[in-house]
Amino acid sequence: MATLHILSHSPFADSRLASCLRLLGADDALLLTGDAVYALQPGTANLQALQLMPDNIMLYALEEDLAARGLQASGRAQAVDYPTFVELCTRYAKVNSWL
Repeated sequence: MATLHILSHSPFADSRLASCLRLLGADDALLLTGDAVYALQPGTANLQALQLMPDNIMLYALEEDLAARGLQASGRAQAVDYPTFVELCTRYAKVNSWL
């Protein structure tokens, strides 16, 4: 069952990103929102970990949160707007918010 994982906390504050990456299934996707978009900062171990995910796992980042933090979607990360965020929640069988 494909799951959309939504992560909103800074990857520098705790281990949620690492825990999430360990649990991703082959058909899952990861959406970075809020401070979680800091994982896309160039030259960080977090970005390297995201780049090592299998190609079949989709990686998204919320455009508004990227812009608010002066970041851009890089590499395999696809920037999405709020309507696409909602559509992603309906596309996957389950949605798991990492609170």
